[in-house]
Amino acid sequence: MFQILLTPSAGKRLIGKATAKLLFETEAIRTGIVGIIAGTTNAYVAEELLAILGQAEGFSRERFFRGITTAGRKQTDETGRLRGESQFFGDVIINKGTFVPGKTIDDYISSFGAGDVIVKGANCVNRAGKMAGILIGHSEGGTIMKIMPAVIGRRTRLIIPVGLEKRVSDDIGDISALLNTPGSSGFRMMPVFGELITEIEAIRILYGLSARLVAGGGVSGAEGAIWIVVEGEKELLRACESNLRAICLEPQFAL
Repeated sequence: MFQILLTPSAGKRLIGKATAKLLFETEAIRTGIVGIIAGTTNAYVAEELLAILGQAEGFSRERFFRGITTAGRKQTDETGRLRGESQFFGDVIINKGTFVPGKTIDDYISSFGAGDVIVKGANCVNRAGKMAGILIGHSEGGTIMKIMPAVIGRRTRLIIPVGLEKRVSDDIGDISALLNTPGSSGFRMMPVFGELITEIEAIRILYGLSARLVAGGGVSGAEGAIWIVVEGEKELLRACESNLRAICLEPQFAL
């Protein structure tokens, strides 16, 4: 057993590696469509997957998001987008193993079906309830509403990478009902079921080990960090700890 502190950026890198591994093992990556919707955690997913595919050229994590949360929201408008945004890259669409640059999920959503995969980040997670919540700034429901016809109607697989710094203890359905109350102001929320990949699932996917969240928080760059305990076979633990120590060096996500 060992303990390790993961900052939000290290968690994003860890989750990115695990989600990329999972995606690379799907049939969709070779014969179908994989859509990675822009977001800060998904930026790491896309970076890792495109590196595995040998198609990372032309992709940048910079501006790979729509809405973001910043301290005091000084840089964002009422929908969560950067003010004066002009550098949006698009989502990452991989069609039959080939990265198609400059496209968004809107360009391909009607083509997604059973066996294809959509990757969408979240703003809160309740692992016990196996549910995530996605904040919505747009009055028409945002990206999450655009993909639901594929996910629900055509049974496209939905993977939700989300860091444990976004954990909540309340029922996400109840939170969504509160935020969506008629007459409310601020963001709306969509409660979503899907395959959650937090740091805990990432450690299982990458190293075959069990992990547990035991504490969180810090200062001087450790705000939002989590303490994880990892358990399992000694040899696997040794390799895992070595890799995680390297991941812990991941710099803070910067605009």
